[in-house]
Amino acid sequence: MAERGLHDPTAADGTTVDPGAWHIYRGTGRPRADAPLSELLPPAPPWRRFPGGPLITTEAPPDEAEFTRRLGPPDAPVARRASPQERDLVNAALFLRRPLIVAGPPGIGKSSLAHCISRELGLGRVLRWSITSRSTLKEGLYAYDAIGRVQEAAARGALRGTTPGAGSLPDSADPDPEEAKTPPPELDGLHNLGDYIQLGPLGTALLPRAVPRTLLIDEIDKADMDFVGDLLSVFEDGEYRIPELARVRSRLPDVEVHTDDPDGTAVIHHGWVRCAAFPVVVITSNGERSLSPAFLRRCLYLDLPAPDADQLAAMLAAQLSHGDDEGRTTMIRDFLARSRAGGTLAADQLLNSEYLRTAPAGPGEHSWNELLHALWRRLDEGETG
Repeated sequence: MAERGLHDPTAADGTTVDPGAWHIYRGTGRPRADAPLSELLPPAPPWRRFPGGPLITTEAPPDEAEFTRRLGPPDAPVARRASPQERDLVNAALFLRRPLIVAGPPGIGKSSLAHCISRELGLGRVLRWSITSRSTLKEGLYAYDAIGRVQEAAARGALRGTTPGAGSLPDSADPDPEEAKTPPPELDGLHNLGDYIQLGPLGTALLPRAVPRTLLIDEIDKADMDFVGDLLSVFEDGEYRIPELARVRSRLPDVEVHTDDPDGTAVIHHGWVRCAAFPVVVITSNGERSLSPAFLRRCLYLDLPAPDADQLAAMLAAQLSHGDDEGRTTMIRDFLARSRAGGTLAADQLLNSEYLRTAPAGPGEHSWNELLHALWRRLDEGETG
């Protein structure tokens, strides 16, 4: 087998070389303008092909403002200098349609990797699901506001002088007994059922599309083991059911619901959502606890190291156009020295300090050392209150 997965698209002198078909993702954080992902990505392996449903033809909403906030402007110096291992594992996840677990200490840019992939491959807004100890699979798939629906039905009935669910037939009406058993949707309140269903980030990511969406599942360490097992089943099946819609599919086969995108909607057929292109899933982990072997076996695992001096310099150059001088070099050197001395520091702590150092109205020299000590407070120091 050719060693194409080991090629580094950046030569020793910093120039870009042709990485070949393997490196669909190049790790630059800059949009690829040569071809869309649909033309670059080969077919999925047979065991990772999903039937999907009627494809959603609308494109994923853009989110350049968020990409710029996290990665810098698209025409700025490269903000992320991906390692060969990062490039290979991201591309392997793309080829295999498998989730990618990104592990490492807090603040080293794990979640930014999802935005880097999405911007570079033109996949639009990143769907983000921040995990807590109370997170459930259903929360990520969809939410049904039953109380809101009952309240609106009651208000509608009060305005018509009828009881909720009684419809709007006049007292003199004499409907057919069989039809009365299954009133049309507009009479039993089903016509607006989709107004009360909101797809979550995972549920939105699994909508049938020709081109995948990017899903960031942040800090999976906080979830319990049952959650991880439930999540794995959805990743394997590529589909889920919305019982509230499946129950009424004979009377209301297609329902338009809200998605996780701003003002986004999608039509659900017969209460099922089946993906066509498996989403690009990035799962971050701080390594605080072990994930099950079954889960790890079905994901790829990237242990992201803390950024080195060149990577930190690239990050600062992308976000701050001024201050690229000896002072910045010294700042990076001191930051790395403090990190290696036993303190866990995040890259954005360096970004904060460099912004203040180069600000026209920044702190004076007499208070700088004390302020820097506060800015570079170790992330693993215990809380005092």
